[in-house]
Amino acid sequence: MDAFRKQLDVLMGANRNGDVEEVSRNYYDRDVCRLFLAGLCPHDLFQLTKMDLGPCSKIHSLQLRKDYEEAKAKGTENFDRELEDMIERLIVECDRKIQRALKRLADDDANAAIAISVSEVTLTDDILQLSKQIKEKMAEVDAFDFEGRTDDKIKAQEVVEELRAKRADMQATLLLDAFNKDRASLTQPAPPQVAAVPPPAPPDARTQEIINEKLKKAEELGEQGMVDEAQKALEEAEALKKLAPRSEPPSDPSKYTAADVRIVSFHTTNNYFESSCHCLTALVCIVFLPIFSHSIIR
Repeated sequence: MDAFRKQLDVLMGANRNGDVEEVSRNYYDRDVCRLFLAGLCPHDLFQLTKMDLGPCSKIHSLQLRKDYEEAKAKGTENFDRELEDMIERLIVECDRKIQRALKRLADDDANAAIAISVSEVTLTDDILQLSKQIKEKMAEVDAFDFEGRTDDKIKAQEVVEELRAKRADMQATLLLDAFNKDRASLTQPAPPQVAAVPPPAPPDARTQEIINEKLKKAEELGEQGMVDEAQKALEEAEALKKLAPRSEPPSDPSKYTAADVRIVSFHTTNNYFESSCHCLTALVCIVFLPIFSHSIIR
């Protein structure tokens, strides 16, 4: 709402509502925007962007600007220094934000921060011609506003907006083409090498024998028309193929400890003793069993 009110003040004057008491102002009053008188108010820049400063709190008047230009021509007033300081501060702030954005892009993707010279890309003959036409139309807008020709001024402003939209589209297209060209020229990172999966080890002899039996059983069941049982046998054979073969650890005599040797010797001696006892028992039975039987018979 304040922006529309300010625009109406510039176009129709601060007393557009027909106030009884009209306030007479001079260009050097404290509530008059000096930067607007010098040619550019920062509040009119970057509209509808993150750097939009909103409406200016001071008065913008084309009549007061004309009075200031007459005083400047006489050498009594000059606000150019204030305008230069403001423009310099804006440039520093824009550069700071650009560097911060580039740093953020570099942190996310080292190849994303591509430096493109906007002035070199967008300064084509067509864009320069459009800029010239916009400047001429803006001069006509100021002239119509000063003369009070509202209809002609509105028509000229519509032409200016169309020219600005056309220029913005051309600049966006040129910047996009330049960005894609520079992006394509960068070396793309090679895809990571995928490690080859080693083939499964063949099953051992016992497992292979079971697999063959399963396959033979599946074939016989299929010939008999028992499809479900044959499919189940095939699935069991495939599952056995995927099983890793059981690997027996190699026997290395050098890895045995003294305790292992004593245990092995004990088991060997014990087995020998048990075998000897069994043999002795059998010998006793063979020798004394006939004598014992003969004694019982008598």
